[in-house]
Amino acid sequence: MNSKFHDQNPWGKGIHDCECKQLAHSPKLIVLTGGPSAGKTAVLEMVLKTFCPHVTVIPEAAGIVFGGGFFRRETLPAKKGAQRAIFKVQRELEQIILEEKEAAVAICDRGTVDGLAYWPESEDGFWQELQTSKETEFGRYEAVIHLRTPDLTQGYNLDNPVRIESAQEALKIDSKLMEAWSGHPNVFTIESQDDFLSKAQKALEAIQSFLPNCCQKTKVDVR
Repeated sequence: MNSKFHDQNPWGKGIHDCECKQLAHSPKLIVLTGGPSAGKTAVLEMVLKTFCPHVTVIPEAAGIVFGGGFFRRETLPAKKGAQRAIFKVQRELEQIILEEKEAAVAICDRGTVDGLAYWPESEDGFWQELQTSKETEFGRYEAVIHLRTPDLTQGYNLDNPVRIESAQEALKIDSKLMEAWSGHPNVFTIESQDDFLSKAQKALEAIQSFLPNCCQKTKVDVR
């Protein structure tokens, strides 16, 4: 839920020039997911520093919801209410990008299906509560990039004050996220590595593969 990269770049767009003369695009939504401490924030910072303004980052809905003071309680009504709120905020953020038509690719800091990993009841109940289906939500996203969570030996980060999960709990959430997105036709799974830059490089290369040719001017190399 760290949004410091949006403090540095409030528009959430890449900073490099490209050769694209097209004013309007049909945005492709790409989910960047993963359990706690998987490295999403660091990769998103690299996205903004690597690509052109036709690549935008959609901030994490959970960070907006909980950062705004939404109840973060352990009761069943609070857990369900939080996930409903996160889902709705996520949908609206994405809809803005789709209607503005300025981005060729939008990287979503988590997608609507992520909520399934945090839902306290059955999967069927999740879809019923939100009046949608897994097939509908899968259809919204061009691809899913899953950064796997590291264990303690690979540098699980306990320093983030918003992060409340232990390393073991984080790995469990990561597995639930993998299960939630299982069946999407275009999932890139990037395993945790001792060398984080190699992990980030793979994520950026996956993102670049979805850019139009005119936006591929920048060489991707963070190692």
